Amino acid sequence: MIPVTTFKDRNVALFGLGGSGLATAQALVAGGANVTAWDDNPDSVTRASQAGITVADLRGIEWSKQAAFVLSPGVPLTHPKPHWTVDLAKAAGVEVIGDVELFVRERRAHAPDCPLIAITGTNGKSTTTALIAHILKASGRDTQLGGNIGTAVLTLDEPKAGRFYVVECSSYQIDLAPTLNPTAGILLNLTPDHLDRHGTMQHYADIKERLVAGSDTAIIGVDDSYCTMIADRIERAGVKVERISKRSPVADGIYADGTRLIQAHAGAAEEIAELDGIQTLKGAHNAQNAAAAIAACLAVGLSADEIRKGLNSFPGLKHRMQPVGRRGEVVFVNDSKATNAEAAAPALSSYDRIYWIAGGLPKEGGIASLAPLFPHIVKAYLIGEAAPAFAATLGESVCYEISGTLDQAVAHAAADADDDSLSSAVMLSPACASFDQFKNFEVRGDAFVQLVAGLQDVTMLVETGNRS
Repeated sequence: MIPVTTFKDRNVALFGLGGSGLATAQALVAGGANVTAWDDNPDSVTRASQAGITVADLRGIEWSKQAAFVLSPGVPLTHPKPHWTVDLAKAAGVEVIGDVELFVRERRAHAPDCPLIAITGTNGKSTTTALIAHILKASGRDTQLGGNIGTAVLTLDEPKAGRFYVVECSSYQIDLAPTLNPTAGILLNLTPDHLDRHGTMQHYADIKERLVAGSDTAIIGVDDSYCTMIADRIERAGVKVERISKRSPVADGIYADGTRLIQAHAGAAEEIAELDGIQTLKGAHNAQNAAAAIAACLAVGLSADEIRKGLNSFPGLKHRMQPVGRRGEVVFVNDSKATNAEAAAPALSSYDRIYWIAGGLPKEGGIASLAPLFPHIVKAYLIGEAAPAFAATLGESVCYEISGTLDQAVAHAAADADDDSLSSAVMLSPACASFDQFKNFEVRGDAFVQLVAGLQDVTMLVETGNRS
């Protein structure tokens, strides 16, 4: 835990007592703050009280005596309308911040020179975050990984010289971190997302821009117009900008030429990494992720050799285009996190011959948008509630069967792939939510791994059991 000493002996109000909110409250108390916390969920209030946190309805506190109001990122700050606690805080002139802001204040107070890499973007955040942390750890650096990737940032070890932090930041977290100042800040891409919480695409983009605008080195993907404009704007304001692209050369930065990553600077260009053969970094989207990771690791002092070694040993992000087993020329790929068509597209575009396991609880729009990728699919194995609708979309263009359940789909796909003399992938990339048959996409992905592990003559590439 990181005790939040910057509010020692001061009053802090806090709303939101889920996992990260409770951790934040405990970190504030550990640092000596006088915390009053609340939540709309009575069970969360009870758990916090049992954990020793002072709880009280924030409608009844003296807001004028609060040094700060800490809001959990899942609670609306601006749209569709501010939460009632936000209105009370602003009416009293109390700053509204989140756990990432508390973290960066502790870093500045105790170890301002310890490297911080912060990552955001609409897509690819988690893979890029995990890849950077892996490269740093593989090089022997003391590395802390947290944020939106699943580990609350204030539960990490305390900042100290030589300790590296890799923090994934959602737009909600950035909105509550006004002084976020990474050593290297990454903005991968921007497409419309979370507009129910941000109102407009421009407001969403403005929030994302804050992360890179406050960075010593800003690493920005320039394959969309919003990010291109952001790169140009903050560079004019004096920020050092490294551009990355998966589509075309850049003058200063890193770009993809097929599976080769090229570093360009001052008119010169040379290959810095080759992704061919790295199963966990297949596809153009992963070329972008790898380019960003390389730029960030260079910015915090790693050598090109250290980075290449880390790239080659990257195990992949669990449930996201993760190779989990191999039998002959067949690789088994767990892409359970692909819960809609857009999320499934990167995996389907990364392999030429796919035995595709798809279906579950359908999302709006189905899989019609994936039609350009249907030529990659040798056969589809449809499961769950979405199976009839998916079958209708596939029609006569793709061979399919309605397998019904995941165990049937894995067994049939594996058998069919064995009869294929060409290199191929048996891939779970459902393009659906899991809730008709599984608790969540993690449980679905773990079930896939266990089923693959139960096949004969499969060499597993990941640990089985509860740690696939």
